[in-house]
Amino acid sequence: MFIVVCYDIPSNKRRGKVAQALKGFGYRVQRSVFECEVTAEQFQKMKQRVSKRIVPAEDSVRYYTLCGSCLPKIEISGLGEVKREKPFFVI
Repeated sequence: MFIVVCYDIPSNKRRGKVAQALKGFGYRVQRSVFECEVTAEQFQKMKQRVSKRIVPAEDSVRYYTLCGSCLPKIEISGLGEVKREKPFFVI
């Protein structure tokens, strides 16, 4: 699944925690936008991690699922590219 995650969080502390939670699932493409290529199970885990870090009455997080035929239609003006490889970490 290719998921675009966008968030509007007024608290700097919570916004940073949400960004940290999303880094393991995808790439930050703008300040409050991540692109993630995940399995259905990973998507559920990602949403759980994010939901633990927000205040629903104050914060907004949106998840947009793009189908395979939509991915080639992504257009970018200016800097940036769509990254399809999964992020990994060396420990």
